[in-house]
Amino acid sequence: MSFALQEEVAPIPRGPLDFPDSPLSRAVRQPLMLGLFLNLQDIRFSNLPTTSSWTYDYNAALVQKADALGFDIAFSRTQWLPKGGYDGEASLDSFVALGAMAATTKNILLISTLHVLYGPWHPLHIAKIGTTFDHISKGRWGINIVTGHRAIEHEMFGWNRIEHDRRYAMTGELFETLHRLWTDTENYSRAAELGGWKIVNGYITPKPLYGRPILVTAAGSPAGIDFAAEHSDLLFITSPGGSHIDSALETLPAHIADIKTRAAARGRTVKTIINPIVISRDTEAETEAYLNAIMDNRPPPSPTSFGHRGYDSDAFAWRGRNDPRHKQGLNLGGNIEIIGTPEQVVEQLIGLKKAGIDGVQFNFYDFAVDLDHFAETTLPLLKSAGLRL
Repeated sequence: MSFALQEEVAPIPRGPLDFPDSPLSRAVRQPLMLGLFLNLQDIRFSNLPTTSSWTYDYNAALVQKADALGFDIAFSRTQWLPKGGYDGEASLDSFVALGAMAATTKNILLISTLHVLYGPWHPLHIAKIGTTFDHISKGRWGINIVTGHRAIEHEMFGWNRIEHDRRYAMTGELFETLHRLWTDTENYSRAAELGGWKIVNGYITPKPLYGRPILVTAAGSPAGIDFAAEHSDLLFITSPGGSHIDSALETLPAHIADIKTRAAARGRTVKTIINPIVISRDTEAETEAYLNAIMDNRPPPSPTSFGHRGYDSDAFAWRGRNDPRHKQGLNLGGNIEIIGTPEQVVEQLIGLKKAGIDGVQFNFYDFAVDLDHFAETTLPLLKSAGLRL
């Protein structure tokens, strides 16, 4: 078989932010986007009783609630860990679960985490499935692009961990191709130089509704940020100073300024989102009692307990966690820990906005209960403070 390989790289086509009526354009008009960072796996950093569950029904109900409250985004991690790697031995796949929620929600953006370099993924699979979710959700679905940082996850798929920057080069090659498949009106052929796949007369129809699905990158390294600056709409970042709110507010402005500069150099705009865990009750005494109950019920640490400290990782984003120059948090699971009364929570969110954060993906200890508390006590204060329209 002979065919002409189209090796030239086409300009990055228009994405959802270039369409004023797209769901993503609607979301970024909020002064501070609000989202949920779901736990589609058992995470037990405390034995304090909680309603939280990895099950689809529990998490779908949370997303429907957030959708009704006007939240903008729902998100979840996906991990590939061996037996004993999950605190409770259960984990759903984010790519499938968030896509499935499209049929039961109306406005909220649904972002599916996908390790794009693992397993048998071919660009045609991602392009076709992505377009399908895009149409089911009417443009509300997207991919959180993850290249994988744990050696044990790469090994599960039969190879040694790919070197850090090479992973982003491979992912860039993949998404250049996905952009072509999502937009080209003729057949497209390409042989990957890095990824090992080949396309002969590939074609995807229908096309996504707003140029392509929403693209998010979770990254903290220069290579990851450069990839996001080239391809993504949202960059899911961590605090360079660790999870304590004071350290986060001190170190985030320079980090975010660098991200925005890298995107602007490419003629693009990238929005930043981050994952705080919120521990809050009506009064300081009640908040302290809730926090103490969580901390007092923490199980003894193990090599595979929450955080998976026993698994080798080359991720850049979490290095601030152990930096002695910064005030460290309590390791409650969020990228940033926001602890206080509703009024204090709002003040800390104002600080994140001033630091350059465009959106927050909330994590809660007891998701259903704490989301209700946030909706009743804190959301009205956010509107009064001008953080929500």
